[in-house]
Amino acid sequence: MVTIRDGQCGVCAHFGENNDDQQQLVQIRISHQAEPELVQACGHPDNMPRDLRVSVLSTCAGFEPAKVA
Repeated sequence: MVTIRDGQCGVCAHFGENNDDQQQLVQIRISHQAEPELVQACGHPDNMPRDLRVSVLSTCAGFEPAKVA
């Protein structure tokens, strides 16, 4: 497991945005922990046409913190 810091994709609102398993993403956002191999699609509007896949540790200028209910 790796620790995900603010600004990294694992805690971004766009990480796995269209993923059916939202519970997994909620757990990552609460714990800030995930397997380093975890890769999801980026739902940021600038990246959607590219079908970009990012790891939980990736970063970009489009970071938006995910809201945890």
